[in-house]
Amino acid sequence: MSNPSPSPSLDGDRPELLVVTRHQVDAGERKEFVAKARLTLATLAEHAGFLAGDLAQSTDDADEFVVQSRWSDVGAFRRALSSFDVKLNAVPLLSTAVDRTSAFEVVVSRSATGEKVARSGLAADAREVGLGEASGPSIPSATP
Repeated sequence: MSNPSPSPSLDGDRPELLVVTRHQVDAGERKEFVAKARLTLATLAEHAGFLAGDLAQSTDDADEFVVQSRWSDVGAFRRALSSFDVKLNAVPLLSTAVDRTSAFEVVVSRSATGEKVARSGLAADAREVGLGEASGPSIPSATP
């Protein structure tokens, strides 16, 4: 099956999903933020498709943190987000992230033992069609 995506079209497995959120945290809020980030990762880890997660602090800016998680695929992440426990324990922290793109398909992964490539699932018209525009500007009614 070919991939019509304008992005890297690689042979291989379905891509894993990498989710990265950046957070600015004042010194007085760090202890509470770290506790919430640990709860977020523990909650996400209970869901099918979760592979790993990290909380990382910048080495250059003490106020900047990253929460990242890796998923077997985008569907696993979306299913986890829709669960009650994630809405209760993880979404409050994730919603405080700096407003940037946060979900990425892993299309090339390298380890000491070799390289893994995956086919991008990005739609061919992803750069041209926005949310709510997929059906076109005007679709006639199916009923008279």
